Amino acid sequence: MLFPSDDNAASPDISWSYTGFDMFRQWLAQAEGFTLAKMDGFGGDRPWHSVSTTLAPLLNHPDDNGPDLPPTQCAAMLPRLETILHRRRPDDSEPVLRRRLADVSQLITVLRYCVAKDIALTFG
Repeated sequence: MLFPSDDNAASPDISWSYTGFDMFRQWLAQAEGFTLAKMDGFGGDRPWHSVSTTLAPLLNHPDDNGPDLPPTQCAAMLPRLETILHRRRPDDSEPVLRRRLADVSQLITVLRYCVAKDIALTFG
């Protein structure tokens, strides 16, 4: 679960199973032009400094209980996630793409909240 660190139960959040979060991050990495499984920490040996993406703090993060992402990192990720969201619209034959874009949309909502309230994003 990713949620704002404001202890407000009404704050927006997003959650996946461990498998679902892994699939989402694999899809985002692919959208950024690299394969997550080839990255250090994900089974490969490619160093993270070799990729250029503002999504690295999300992609290269423990599944849970890792460090919170400060509002500045949340803000830095928003433009790229918005581009990914608006770049392509799925048709009815693409249920996986529809799911991924819905996840991006929900994540954008959570990140915007963190930025607006100047609070960190927590992985839990």
